[in-house]
Amino acid sequence: MAVQGRRGRQDLHGLVPADQRSVVWELECALALPPPDNDLRGLQIHGSPGKRFVYISWGVVDRSDVFTTSRRAKLWLDAVPADVMAKACASGLLVGRLGLKDEKGWPVCAAVRPPRIQWSA
Repeated sequence: MAVQGRRGRQDLHGLVPADQRSVVWELECALALPPPDNDLRGLQIHGSPGKRFVYISWGVVDRSDVFTTSRRAKLWLDAVPADVMAKACASGLLVGRLGLKDEKGWPVCAAVRPPRIQWSA
């Protein structure tokens, strides 16, 4: 699993085996528009203004080091509470915590918003 960059499904940041108990990815971004608009940009941030998100991709790496995606989770940044985003903009740190498995034990996928993810600054 890895965070997907903007240059396509082979643009991976922090590729790790999916059986990890926990993973920490640090992503750099810039504030394109200050609060209350809160538009963030970065190498791993996808989407248009007001609809930004981060992909976590699960897949398999073959013998040729080609990553084939099997599932993706879309962490929606517009779901960050306004007060948390304001604190994050002031401090320069936004933290998202989520479980990596769904209720059936599969990798979490599709749209991820609270309460599945908890945002803090």
